[in-house]
Amino acid sequence: MLSRRCPPEQSDTPVTTPADAASEQEPERHPDQERAFEPSPGPAFEPAPEPHGARPGARRRPGGRTARIRRQVLDAVLAELGEHGYDGLTTDAVAARAGVHRTTVYRRWGDVGGLLADVLDAAGDDDWQPPDTGSLEGDLRALNEEIQTALTAQPPVVAALIAASFRSEKAAHAQRRLWEDRYARCEIVVTRAVRRGELPPHTEALPLLIAATAPLYHELLLLRTPPDPRLPGRAARAAALAAAAGAFPGAAAADAT
Repeated sequence: MLSRRCPPEQSDTPVTTPADAASEQEPERHPDQERAFEPSPGPAFEPAPEPHGARPGARRRPGGRTARIRRQVLDAVLAELGEHGYDGLTTDAVAARAGVHRTTVYRRWGDVGGLLADVLDAAGDDDWQPPDTGSLEGDLRALNEEIQTALTAQPPVVAALIAASFRSEKAAHAQRRLWEDRYARCEIVVTRAVRRGELPPHTEALPLLIAATAPLYHELLLLRTPPDPRLPGRAARAAALAAAAGAFPGAAAADAT
């Protein structure tokens, strides 16, 4: 679900010693290392390779070996995090699982925080857009269904990333960038609803979106209740009714009252 400007990426072409160059050659890998871990948290959150037609503002990523190594490493981070959690995540384990030399990981990402931050930043390098069902309630319900799928996927990668952001400052900053990006993309949901006459003019998008999506995080992550197929629609309807009644006035509307 949920545009940001990303900070300059660490150089993908650092000074390379002969030893480093040798270490980055494709080694023979164990069959377990061939398994590309692809989490299924849904289009809203899934870290994915940059699409052919990248959206304006998306970072340009190099191709070739550099992109391949980055993908292998980020896949390994997700796999290790999903299986072992933050406390079991190490740069050495990531390097081994990715089939690259550990100096490659240390040189580019530095530490676990750097790895997590890049995973989260990679999630924003996509062309995801929120659903367009033709109604505000329908859009919010479809959005919530994506979120519920992400939060209940196994292994629990998205939940683990959120938990890790409370343990790593680098991950926390990247998590915030991702949320800001997703919420900014979702503002079109509110804009369309205003144009259709479903909402008062000057309805503020961000508090409406938070009100619509927050119940899923509260119930699934904090209360850890079993997934309820009715939850996405119930939360969407409550937020849509409140918004239609004027519960989320923008600054201009609030000043007028």
